[in-house]
Amino acid sequence: MAEKDLEQVIIGCRSGDERSFSELVDLYGRRCYGYFYRLTGNRVVSEDLLSELFVKLVEKIKSYRGGAFESWLFTIASNIFHDHLRAKQRQQKLLKGKREQLESKAADTGRDDVRFDRVQTQLEKLDSEVREVIMLRYYSELSFKEIAAMRGEPIGTTLSKVHRGLKKLRELME
Repeated sequence: MAEKDLEQVIIGCRSGDERSFSELVDLYGRRCYGYFYRLTGNRVVSEDLLSELFVKLVEKIKSYRGGAFESWLFTIASNIFHDHLRAKQRQQKLLKGKREQLESKAADTGRDDVRFDRVQTQLEKLDSEVREVIMLRYYSELSFKEIAAMRGEPIGTTLSKVHRGLKKLRELME
């Protein structure tokens, strides 16, 4: 797309024109998805990050002051990716803390360490998102409603993730 055409699309976006936003998604969606996919290696995470990018684009398009649009766009994409990494690190820290707490609780109550280790090993085989909701529900003792609100997703999605995760965990334990 010519620079002049891109300027018109950006002007349209600033005025709230949905077709202009759709054009930007068509123009940059594939490249931005590729960027996220190369960084994460995960299709679902890449799609989520791409969605977040275009939501941010709608919110921030009025702050674009000219210059290289692609640089501006990929700066936002980079910031979103780094936010994702920080969130992932916080999640891992939470899981590590809960694991240590559970290990200490198991030692205090005389639980069978072999069984605990086996459950922990199988939990680690679950998808990190599913593992997180199970940990939040059963180890942090949050309600499904609280977890859904915290994660910004419908309660049905949270229930489904927990159900699938527990089913998979049972299969792994057999």
